[in-house]
Parts: sequence; structure tokens; C-alpha cells
Amino acid sequence: MINIGVIGCGKIAQVRHIPEYLDNKDCKLVGLYDLNLDRAKELAEKYGAKAYSSYEELLNDPSIDAVSICTSNATHCEIAVKALEAKKHVLCEKPMAITLEECEKMVKASHDNGRYLMIGQNQRLAKAHMVAREMVQSGKLGKVLSFRTTFGHGGPETWSIDAGKNTWFFSKQKAAMGAMADLGIHKTDVIQYILGSKVYKTSAVLTTLDKRDGEGNLIEVDDNAICIYTMNDGVIGTMTASWTFYGAEDNSTIIYGTNGILRLYDDVENSVKWVHTDGSVECIEADKIQTNDNQTKSGIIDAFIDCLVNDREPEISGDSVLSAMRAVFASIESSEKHQEVVIEENKE
Repeated sequence: MINIGVIGCGKIAQVRHIPEYLDNKDCKLVGLYDLNLDRAKELAEKYGAKAYSSYEELLNDPSIDAVSICTSNATHCEIAVKALEAKKHVLCEKPMAITLEECEKMVKASHDNGRYLMIGQNQRLAKAHMVAREMVQSGKLGKVLSFRTTFGHGGPETWSIDAGKNTWFFSKQKAAMGAMADLGIHKTDVIQYILGSKVYKTSAVLTTLDKRDGEGNLIEVDDNAICIYTMNDGVIGTMTASWTFYGAEDNSTIIYGTNGILRLYDDVENSVKWVHTDGSVECIEADKIQTNDNQTKSGIIDAFIDCLVNDREPEISGDSVLSAMRAVFASIESSEKHQEVVIEENKE
């Protein structure tokens, strides 16, 4: 039995991590910590766990084997490194960290301490993305030429546990990045997963178009990001992340190949549609994508626990996410400098 501690008891912990740990027969939720101690105590009482007065106290408990880190972006590295040094396995929410140096520090701590580091890039586990990966890499779609991948919704201010215009998601100090880190990292990571290649060049615009804080000022982080990616195999495409899609959420990916077009999650009834070159459409059965309003089981927790039970490196390891994080930081640089940025580390 794997004993679990959860650090940060906000919305993502309450709708994904905690219920999915409770649903897994190979682990037990034993510890909780949150800056809002009353919140941690209330959840601990509800689920028969212990509330800790600090995350350090939780990490110092030798009975805890692994932790989920569900805190604000800027704290991920500090907590993850301390957890790994305390010999805990770590599942960290995305984005991995707020600088490339921090991401690399987390990976090094994992290696140095012989503990697993997994990142919550759950879109790799979505069935339609798995189907697409098999179709692309088996050659069914022919040669991939280009793609368009999008993740947009109305913003985190209505979804966060502390809802409203003063949410930490809008704070430069706490979040560091906006829609690019919240949503763009998902689509950057998953397009690399599907295509089996890495983002090698990026030309990006990150901007704040509409979101305002409680004082009526434009927020400190981006609410929109539009990137042109060139992969290391020559495929080109666009990645859009937005907090200003005021209507239906868009979480679609479209891949254009010489054997047709693969449309993923752009039809509520058919998650995978293969449009053949003759115009005929083949629908392939898969799941429906999660939305903020429809949180289904992500698979992330089960995958994490399975790795611990079987002592196997997670497929969504910190190492495996580094290339996508490089693309995120390169896109921020591209937007700031108004020029294309080449990511040499992603060349091979």
C-alpha cells in the first residue's frame, strides 16, 4: 500500500487528485496540507487523513511514500526538490516549474535521490490522442505535413477554488505565466507525444487581450498565446492557448497528412474523425475530452500509482516533459524579442 500526501488542496486536488487516490486500491490518502489550514483540516476530517501545519512537516513524516504537488506554479520547484530529497516520489501538477533551470533542478533531484518525478500532463492519456499517436507512427496517416492544436476556454477565474478576478492564476508572482503555462503546455506536450517529434523552432505572440483583475487593470500574465511551431522533423503547425474563448471550450487537434486529415476532439459526438483523401469520413471510437465543467477520471493518478507499485519509471516523467517546457520558455522569449527562437536541445 502506497501512502500518499497531497500538498495544496485547491480545485485540482479536490476534483482530480484526492478522489482518484481514494478510488485506487493500491494507495491510501494519509496526509494533506494547504496554506488555508482550515481547508486542509476539513478535507482531512472528511477523508480520514491527517492535516499538517506545514508542507515540511508532511514531508518529514516517514510513513508517507509519495506526494502530489497541487500548489501555485511558482512553488513547484521548491516543494518538489524538498520532497525528492525527503525520499518521496512526486507527482507535480503542470506547468512543471516557472524557469527551465527550475525544471532541470527537479529532474536532477529525482535522479540524485532515486525517486520518481511525474508531471500531470494528462492529455497524453486521452484515448483519442493515443489513437492518433498509433495512426501517425504506424504510417496510416501517411506523411504528416502540418497540424493545428488549440486549447481555449473562458478562463480560470470561475474554476479556481478561490474564484474571482483576484485568483492566483492572474498573479505574475504566483503563476509567472498565464494561458501559455496553464493550457499551452498541454497542447505543446501532446503534439510532441502524438507526432513523436520535438518543437525545434517557435515564433510566438503572447499577449493580454481582455482579462482584468479586481481593480479593473489588465492582468499581469498572458491570456492568449499563438505559436507557430516547426518540429525537428520539419512538420509545421500552430498552437493556440486562450483564456478568452467565451463560449464552448475548444480542446481540439487537427493533423494533416498525405493520407487525409485526423480531427481530434473537435466534434462532441465523435472524438476521432479520419477524413480520407476522397472525402469520406471514418469515425473511430474513443473517449470524450475533459472540460472544466465535466471532470472525468484523468488516468494520471492510476498511472502514477502503477509506476510506484511496479517500480517503473513513469512515461510522463520530468525528463520527458523537459522538451515541451523548453518550447514554452522559447515561445515566451520569441514573443518578447519579436523573433523566431531555435531550441538547439530539441534538435535531435
